[in-house]
Amino acid sequence: MRISELYKKKGQTLALEIFPPKPDMPMDTLFSSIEGFKKLSPDYISVTYGAGGSQRGRTVEIASKLKNHYGIESMCHLTCVGHSVEEIDDLLARIKEENIDNILALRGDPPLDQPDFSYESGAFKYANELIAHIKKTDDFCIAAAAYLEGHSDSKRLSDDRRYLKQKVDAGVDLLITQLFFDIRLYFDFLDRCEQLNINCPVIPGIMPIFSGRIKTMTARSGCSIPANLVLMIDKYQDSPEDLKKAGEEYAAYMIRELLDGGAPGIHLYTMNKLESTVNILKLAGLR
Repeated sequence: MRISELYKKKGQTLALEIFPPKPDMPMDTLFSSIEGFKKLSPDYISVTYGAGGSQRGRTVEIASKLKNHYGIESMCHLTCVGHSVEEIDDLLARIKEENIDNILALRGDPPLDQPDFSYESGAFKYANELIAHIKKTDDFCIAAAAYLEGHSDSKRLSDDRRYLKQKVDAGVDLLITQLFFDIRLYFDFLDRCEQLNINCPVIPGIMPIFSGRIKTMTARSGCSIPANLVLMIDKYQDSPEDLKKAGEEYAAYMIRELLDGGAPGIHLYTMNKLESTVNILKLAGLR
């Protein structure tokens, strides 16, 4: 099923995101967790794609298992970093063969072991080029990333909004935001989308705070942390369990405020943590 149809037919949706285990780790642990995620009745689950396409085989395998074995609608991440047209077409063919209708199309991150990596090495340099190629290849439902505070590579927010419009015009059916922690940013972003005549659903992506490492993650992504949240992280920095609990509570607060404010759904970055995901959704009153 095309996920875009969910947002037309249903009210607010719940999406979860999981990632493949490292190549040297078995898949069994993740698949046992999926049974627990399924009990939460998500409308769909998205599966991430490793830097430089390092996990692309496992991404498709997991997305296929979700759809064809567990009966959960799935979304397969796909990046264009370092890929030839032939490699992308082979992946698209495999995704189609596995009965997967939904793709999150991204530029992607360079391989971790290639500090001098050049985006010129692939067939497509930007996500909008990948989206246009997917659109003419087959009838997938295509999602793309939205950066509420601008992509870290964009020198100006006006440039970032222009690039976002290019992605949407290339054939995007819905947008999923990258992590953010200030709810006002989301609703301000919706106003800007309206000004740009971007009319597709914009789904807020919620990243729970599980440890103080979130500071490093936000520094890399260009995401800001509100002062009250910085104080919370500092307060519990010597107590990992208390910080995790406070992080779960803050994620639940964000979910409730966003849904009450009219967001079309939630995309929760689970980090494969089933127990915390259950806690967050219970605290938010969703499950």
